[in-house]
Amino acid sequence: MKKKPRYLRLADTLSAAIREGKLAPGTKLPTHRAFAEQCNVALATATRVYKELERRAEVVGEAGRGTFVRDLGLPPTLGVHQTDAKGQIDLVFNMPGGAGDADMLRAGLRRLSSAGDLEAMLRYQPHGGRTHERRVIAESLKPSLGSVSPENLLITSGGQHGLATIAFGVLQRGEAIAADTLTYPGFKSVAALQGLDVVPVEGADGIMDPDALDRQCRTRKLRAVYLMPTVHNPLGAVMSLATRQRIVKVAQAHDLLIIEDGAYAFLESDPPTSFIELVPERTIHVGGFSKSLATGLRLGYLVTPSQHIPSLLEAIRATTWNAPAVISGLVTSWIEDGTLAKSKDDRKRDGAERQAICRTSLPNLSLSAHPNAGFSWVWLGNGVRAEPIIAALKKREISASAAEPFATTTAVPQALRLAFGGIPKADLQRVLETVRLTIEEIAQ
Repeated sequence: MKKKPRYLRLADTLSAAIREGKLAPGTKLPTHRAFAEQCNVALATATRVYKELERRAEVVGEAGRGTFVRDLGLPPTLGVHQTDAKGQIDLVFNMPGGAGDADMLRAGLRRLSSAGDLEAMLRYQPHGGRTHERRVIAESLKPSLGSVSPENLLITSGGQHGLATIAFGVLQRGEAIAADTLTYPGFKSVAALQGLDVVPVEGADGIMDPDALDRQCRTRKLRAVYLMPTVHNPLGAVMSLATRQRIVKVAQAHDLLIIEDGAYAFLESDPPTSFIELVPERTIHVGGFSKSLATGLRLGYLVTPSQHIPSLLEAIRATTWNAPAVISGLVTSWIEDGTLAKSKDDRKRDGAERQAICRTSLPNLSLSAHPNAGFSWVWLGNGVRAEPIIAALKKREISASAAEPFATTTAVPQALRLAFGGIPKADLQRVLETVRLTIEEIAQ
């Protein structure tokens, strides 16, 4: 039997110590050089040992601070992959909702059942959606996106499906896509699946620096830039019109496609002009109704230049054939009768109330958030690490997310993302005060 390489044997030894509890979660491992001297191996071998442990999700490397043992009771990435929060208070997924949502659905289904040709909903639909529904959605977007032609609007099975449709229909494996240093985890998942290279671009508080984007374009060939300019996820920032115009100039100079994600844009009462209005010939706008209506209603849309329509339709055909007609029928009926507009107002008002509770419950902590959003970003300072806090919260039956799922850089900031849109408002202050106390205990 062939003997294992030395680096794997060393990794196995450390792995066993971690799994047997001899190296507790949060333990800082020796530097690569110190480990190499301790084990009498080359520095390159020590580096391979640590990389192997990272691959096994047993340690995490933090730029400038060292390598730490992970809590193996936690999923490797907290965010889109968190599925084991059964019985826990969930601050990972943003699940806004209200007491009247079920009544809204009942009324919508009654209206749908009494209207028109129900049998048509049981048949295959056009890949981009039925013409009259595309027209209704396009008309509803005028206040936020300006004049949108129904021919340039394609209906998808949610905003996430819209991102996947762009990745598979327009982008090619191996192409480089610029994104913020903190970005939406769902975009990262799509990029990884399609083999896209996500290039982090610096900025401040979720606002990409156009000069930094230009420098990246001069360093390497970029195909596109992914942005959440109106209510950034996770930081809640809104990009100014001046910055948008500067990014447009960079995109024009380097022939970049702009992917504009407007998932939370409805929360901003006075948004600057969208990219799809500023430069429609090189922007694909992604939107949806999950955040403004209900997360389980998977319906979204793309607004796209005409040249991309054939490839996007092919991607929709290959992935879902068409969005479910019952869902699109429900949503467009809610657009027409004013239910959607009311739901958006309710979500904004509810988010503002929750943000006020958050600010009261987490005094003296550095927060980034949009004033109407149901989530906040907590920056941890003074050498405080997120992972021990998350582990301690888990013991208190609260699940929260660290920065790793959102980060596009190797140097992951120490922070928490708290999504509290689905927590009963009567319980929210108590839950957030538990988070504050846990942070204070770990920081001591």
